Amino acid sequence: MSNPTVMDVRDKHWNIEEWGHQIEALLDNPESQPVFNIDEGDLREYDAIYIGGGASGRFGSAYLRAMGGRQLIIESWPFLGGSCPHNACVPHHLFSDCAAELMLQRTFGGTLWFQPMDGVRTSIKEVVDLFRRGRNGPHAIMNYQSKEQLDLEYILNANGTIIDAHTVEVAGRRFRAKNLIIATGARPQLLDIPGMGLKGVYTNVSLVETLDYEPSDTVVVIGGSKTAVEYGCFFNATGRRTIMVVRSQPLKLVPDLETRSYVLDRMKEQGMEFWEGADLQSIESGSDGKVSAVVIRTPHGLERVSTNFVFMGLGEIPNSEMAAQALGVKIGPKNEIVVNSRMQTSVPNVYAVGDLIGAPMEMFKARKSGVYAARNVMGIDTEYEPKDFPDFLHTHYEVSWLGLGEAEAREKYKNVVIIKMPPDNPNGLNVGLPASDRTMLYAMAKPHMSGFQKLVIDGDSRRIVGAHHVGYGGKDAFQYLNVLVKNGLTIDQLGEMDELFLNPTHFIQLSRLRAGHEHLVGL
Repeated sequence: MSNPTVMDVRDKHWNIEEWGHQIEALLDNPESQPVFNIDEGDLREYDAIYIGGGASGRFGSAYLRAMGGRQLIIESWPFLGGSCPHNACVPHHLFSDCAAELMLQRTFGGTLWFQPMDGVRTSIKEVVDLFRRGRNGPHAIMNYQSKEQLDLEYILNANGTIIDAHTVEVAGRRFRAKNLIIATGARPQLLDIPGMGLKGVYTNVSLVETLDYEPSDTVVVIGGSKTAVEYGCFFNATGRRTIMVVRSQPLKLVPDLETRSYVLDRMKEQGMEFWEGADLQSIESGSDGKVSAVVIRTPHGLERVSTNFVFMGLGEIPNSEMAAQALGVKIGPKNEIVVNSRMQTSVPNVYAVGDLIGAPMEMFKARKSGVYAARNVMGIDTEYEPKDFPDFLHTHYEVSWLGLGEAEAREKYKNVVIIKMPPDNPNGLNVGLPASDRTMLYAMAKPHMSGFQKLVIDGDSRRIVGAHHVGYGGKDAFQYLNVLVKNGLTIDQLGEMDELFLNPTHFIQLSRLRAGHEHLVGL
């Protein structure tokens, strides 16, 4: 293919560093060319075109290619991997690392080797700038790996337009496939209120793309679920007054009430303010055209708060409009494309995957749904429904859970047994347990900050039905623990496992203390 309007990279074999430079140049130039990596010598019809090269498009393509199929990814960004490394999960992990580190610094400031932190406000912008400088590394790896190791065909830096259920137009060319797999992702949800367009109103996307000043002493966060809380904890840890405006109750997604209470109490202890039953009414502009204040309706009336920084953490809306207009696929109540358990839409030969099909908008679901769509395209009848998965969020801590909370379990089972740390203590949370990864200083000096853990057991079958952890280092264990729980893990089997020193969840040794009892009792 000889076309001066596109960058043909099929015969180029850039290393990761060279890909990094190319991506930077493409991002810096709004008029840059589409990037074509097409095997023009392969005359087979495409088995599937993935519209979107994020987690679902890339992993699905790799699986389809591994099964001997031919695929094509069309992606508007000049890199593969989607929003996770660019403006979603990777920056929030960075900010959460900062929040945990800053909580440690503030808790022990002026003692041991820690410098005093009273009245110290650290920079938000410097951390955002740090992320922006480093994010092209993962992009470069994925472009390199997808081309040189996975042998994927792709077109980057160009928008694809759906023509029909077998045809996509991109960069002046039309490509046909037996199937379309739509993976166009989601976008942050915004409120329709006065002042939303002012400088100083941010989402997780616009924060890392456009922040060019240092937020004031007060920040206002709208929302009470994952995105809002994770970013709110970072803002709070930098030393700013952080007001969380929550329409109902915060962190309703955490199923165990005792675990949720521990998490919220620790956030409040760090100074976070939760305005429950509240709504943002309007955003006011200052003389410089930036945000100067917000008006919030609370159960006690209207409150005006001066600020130059408002963060929208209200979740995401699937980008389903093009598919709905071009193909007439069925759309659900939250703008998601409706699919069956094979990732098929209401239109034959059209699949949808990832955030586009609604909650949970998680990386594991994006990757798996892209792969399961590929299997079905290649004739392997496979079903996938993202349910009963372990979940996780960041506050100043890492919070992990799977299965049922205690109240849910008591509604379902007659004999519920609870094992937890710290144990119930009429004098309050003053026992330095659990003590494990990154919590030993807390356990010695601030024991009520050393975490919380709970195991929920059906005492009759002895099966584990729920597990909950607040601390550090436990989240990786939960993805494996979840598989065991689904397969009927009992307290006796858990107690037979081997733990490494003070394993982050402590569940193994605690189970061992009770596993010998014929009739289980709590601990």
